[in-house]
Amino acid sequence: MPRASELEEFGLEVESEHHALVSSSGNNNSQQRRQQPLELSSTPTKAQLSILQSTNTPRPSLLSKPSMLKWALVVLALAFIVFMNIGQEQHEDTVRFGEQESMEELEAKALEERMGDWVESGDEGGAGNVSSEYRVFGDDEKIKKKKNESTETEKKVKHESTETKKNVMNEGGGHQADTKPYVEKSHDEEDDAKDNTDEQEDAKDNTDQTETKQQQDFASSDGGKTNDSAESKDEDKQTTTAAAKATIKGEFTSQHVSATRKAAQELITMLETYYYGSETMTNMLLKSWVGAWNFDIAALDEADEMVQKIVDTMIRALVTKDQREFIIGTIGSSVAAGHDNCNYDSYENQLQRTLSPVWEAADMKFTVQNAGEGGGCGDSFANQVYCIKQNVSPKIDIAHYTWSYFEVGDQEGAWIARENLIRWTQMMPRQPPVHVINVEGGSEANDVEKEMQKYYAKYGYNAFYMRYALRQGGHDYDTEAKNGIDRFGWGYVGDGYHNTTRYGELVKDDERRDSLGVVLRNWHPGPLGFQLVSDAFAMVYSKAILLALDIIEENIAREHDLDDMWGASKRKIVLKKALPEPLHCNPEYCVVDEAPGCINYELPTYGVWGPRVEDPNDELNPHKGQVQNWEVWYEPRDFWHLVAKEEVVYFQDRDDKEICKHLDNCAGLSAESSENGMVVFRLPKMEVGLVAICGCCGKDVATPMFLENENIEVRYNGALLDRSSWDLFPNEKCARLLKRFPTEGSAAQTPTGHAYLSVKALDGLEAPVRISHVITL
Repeated sequence: MPRASELEEFGLEVESEHHALVSSSGNNNSQQRRQQPLELSSTPTKAQLSILQSTNTPRPSLLSKPSMLKWALVVLALAFIVFMNIGQEQHEDTVRFGEQESMEELEAKALEERMGDWVESGDEGGAGNVSSEYRVFGDDEKIKKKKNESTETEKKVKHESTETKKNVMNEGGGHQADTKPYVEKSHDEEDDAKDNTDEQEDAKDNTDQTETKQQQDFASSDGGKTNDSAESKDEDKQTTTAAAKATIKGEFTSQHVSATRKAAQELITMLETYYYGSETMTNMLLKSWVGAWNFDIAALDEADEMVQKIVDTMIRALVTKDQREFIIGTIGSSVAAGHDNCNYDSYENQLQRTLSPVWEAADMKFTVQNAGEGGGCGDSFANQVYCIKQNVSPKIDIAHYTWSYFEVGDQEGAWIARENLIRWTQMMPRQPPVHVINVEGGSEANDVEKEMQKYYAKYGYNAFYMRYALRQGGHDYDTEAKNGIDRFGWGYVGDGYHNTTRYGELVKDDERRDSLGVVLRNWHPGPLGFQLVSDAFAMVYSKAILLALDIIEENIAREHDLDDMWGASKRKIVLKKALPEPLHCNPEYCVVDEAPGCINYELPTYGVWGPRVEDPNDELNPHKGQVQNWEVWYEPRDFWHLVAKEEVVYFQDRDDKEICKHLDNCAGLSAESSENGMVVFRLPKMEVGLVAICGCCGKDVATPMFLENENIEVRYNGALLDRSSWDLFPNEKCARLLKRFPTEGSAAQTPTGHAYLSVKALDGLEAPVRISHVITL
């Protein structure tokens, strides 16, 4: 099998060719939409009757001539029939033309239809007589689609224009590309010397962002929904959340407990049915982790430390009065970004749609922030973990990490990055557990990863293995491989259990439905592979929520103050000395009381900046009066950048094509020549004194752009830094300017109370200098 780095390089080399093919295919396969028929009444109007009765000859009295009256009635009857048929054709054609349903409605339809097929559990805890419709082990025959027997109504897709991305230098670098972004605003940092806890808690929570088009519009080809179905869905939603909506905002009551428990149990039952019963589901979704999840306990104190951590996370989120949103933040590579798929089909978007009803029942919002970045920018796990508070919100409840392909060539570096992340996240306000997605491993984890999982189980660390989960379900992939069937081959449709995603089952177009059934596009998972990942997380978190609800309910019955027990202010602060000794990471950098600071100009980001560009005219700017005119630069990206060719062909002429566009974009703060002068960064409070800058774009740009570039000068607190002391860190995209605080000279002086970093473009600059990240610790 090719190495991950080779695959990534191969992908970058063929990218331009891929898009050329896409553009050519798009031109050849575009189809004109059918024009809708004219609006016609189902019955003739008075004006139409008048036209039918009109003539050029004098009008005789119908009453005086019975035969004329008879023929007139016949004509009117025929006209009525004609108009009725035209109206029906109009309705049918409108339904065919308006084959675009929002994804929420399409998946709600699928869920409603599955609800009708649920059966009571068997004696052994598994599903009973599961419909044979879902039993397709090894069968490539297409899954039968349910037919909607109700009357179809017209459906129009509302398309919201997206906002133009802004070149914001001081608001956390980039924001989510081409969406309705929320950019974490500066508080002017009141003072960077405030203690870590106050700074993090005062940082504005960016949880109101990401109302993205990807969560709203999706086109299927099965026509409109029925009035009955829509009303039924509305009634179910009202039943689930009415009690919660009626209560005092922020107070979690017994009504919330009941509504949330109902939603979580329904989701678990659906997944158990979908995966052929409790036993198969458990093997695939709960036991295909480095540490198997066991939620079958009578009391929380019987659970292992990992379960206790995730349940505690759920309890605190549910009962904290001022927390209105549960956030998962994902950092990772092109796998996290969802490349070679529509962005809509990424695992993050699937998870958000699947689990949202549970959190809505608790009167809360559920968001999965996707900060995945393609390899073309040069990033890796090594530098991106330093930007956890910038790439995603500092108030995430759970952190996701997926860099498994990049880890193959640097396994020790990967353990260091993971351990850094595990420890740094415990210094964040909500102390999120770290969950890893490994899409490559088809067998159990190695001993090093097992050791790390056990070592940090108390902090919730665990890793899910996608291919191993598929094997855990019992399908015989090895025998199939001997017979020439490689379900892990690039572009293969069907994983041996299902031939498309749940929402794909209702898609009418064969090519789109098959595309949604791809397990692996190439080294990137397809929608069906991503659905498995999403379902594993949804099952774990739903099980944890049920245990959390049991504990909350017991304390409500005892009339305990929930917020006083689990509110944000009652969460114990974790200090560096409370964490165990590190296994792999450098103690100087990972045994700290505060996570690193970072400003990242790449898209998307959801968090808060650490360093910021100082106002050239600020009185405290040590270089006030000098030219400071660097500009934010974004790498040009085609709308269909890294979207699968078959998806481009399907969506290119549709109104909802926005759901396919990927969010990630390379970027940097740029100087083209000496005329741009310098850029001055005001650095945040630091604990160690580490300062590094990263370049754009490419994985090895730091040497020519920084280390060997004699046409730039870098100063710290006004003192010129010695280039010979710089090195590549934490990867070859970045240059470490300071390993720790200077101890002598003017660089060690901070007369204003703040440290400043400046980079100046000198005469003779031959190539642009583009800073994608500034990292501090």
